[in-house]
Amino acid sequence: MLLLAFDTATPAITVALHDGTSVVATSTVVDAMRHGELLVPGIASVLDQAGADRTDLTDIAVGVGPGPFTGLRVGLMTARTLGHVLDIPVHGVCTLDVLAAAAEVDSGPFCVATDARRKEVYWGRYADRHTRVDGPLVDRPDALATADPVVGRGAVLYPTAFPTAAGPVDPDAAVLADLVASGTAKVVPATPLYLRRPDAVEPRSRKRVLTAREERVPS
Repeated sequence: MLLLAFDTATPAITVALHDGTSVVATSTVVDAMRHGELLVPGIASVLDQAGADRTDLTDIAVGVGPGPFTGLRVGLMTARTLGHVLDIPVHGVCTLDVLAAAAEVDSGPFCVATDARRKEVYWGRYADRHTRVDGPLVDRPDALATADPVVGRGAVLYPTAFPTAAGPVDPDAAVLADLVASGTAKVVPATPLYLRRPDAVEPRSRKRVLTAREERVPS
């Protein structure tokens, strides 16, 4: 196995390479506005570190969100394109599950919250690091307020609603790669989990407005 894993559902553009035994290369850059510019160089970097070529890849793992439309689309389109060109399987995994698997909590229930912008968070509740019991969903932080530990950037952004912050802040592709390589991930189709419509939508067709002259012309 040579599995390429990456996630662009948060400000972190994170990439990792797994050889079936362990993670052999990683690259992570945090930049909420440059997913499209940074993902391909990140992929090239991990392949370079491992002395591998993209034709050596046997599998791809990708975070499917939830996340903002633009960044998430970059990751999913790249994963599906590589999978098609190389004729290898693409495994989707919920980004919240990747954060939960790395949760820096001792035990007991906890939550994961990532930035959904518009003063909202993407959110899920977990019984343990591998068992999601609610979500994913999107809502205002005050509607989801909890004293339980909260993993992810949402706890940093909204400390009043989530006073018990726990790491990590962003997902790590190394964790995603481990989950898929070990068979412990809940794999889903590699389609984006948006939870809400993108900001940019096609304009509706405009209604024709008759002029006063046209209205007076008999049919």
